[in-house]
Amino acid sequence: MKTEIQPEESNRAEAFQLWMTSPMPMVTLVKTLDIGRLVKVSKKSGIKFTSLMCWCIGKAASQVEEFYTLPVDGKLYRYDNLAINVIVKNSKGGIHSCDIPFSDDIQQFNRDYLMLTTQAANQCKSSFLEDHMVIGTSAMIETELDCIVNQYTDQFCNPMVMWGKYRKGWFKTTLPVSFQFHHVQMDGGHAARFLQCLQSELNQL
Repeated sequence: MKTEIQPEESNRAEAFQLWMTSPMPMVTLVKTLDIGRLVKVSKKSGIKFTSLMCWCIGKAASQVEEFYTLPVDGKLYRYDNLAINVIVKNSKGGIHSCDIPFSDDIQQFNRDYLMLTTQAANQCKSSFLEDHMVIGTSAMIETELDCIVNQYTDQFCNPMVMWGKYRKGWFKTTLPVSFQFHHVQMDGGHAARFLQCLQSELNQL
């Protein structure tokens, strides 16, 4: 469910005043994650790497209250649920967007992930969950990347996690990720806590 709230009555009141009309309100943090356990679990369970990564993102975000609030069209909204957006290559060689509802149940999330991404690929059609606060993702796994800074459009204020190809070392498998967020939604400290939670979820997977 999506409900409009009054900015001045929320804990983002000051941020709304400072950043809502900013020409560039997005902030990007970059962190290198240890994903050794994620790779092992993916191989052992047969669950796709991206599905597991997206579930960990949702699990970490669900622990940070600010993820449930988002500025949209100059207004502030509160959401009851989260979703993860993935970019899917379709059967015609193009791409489509697909929102996966987040569930604490990793098996349920994976079932939804497989069903919805397959549907998007085969039908060449995007799917959206308007009543969920959606966290965007973009995986460019063809090459190793140190950082990604996404374009900004006032049509899309959602947070986004982006990454490239992971790196295998002698003792660690690592993945640099870029996390972009709207400053009205959260501050740097909240974003840093999300990245810490993400690493924790990856370790406990």
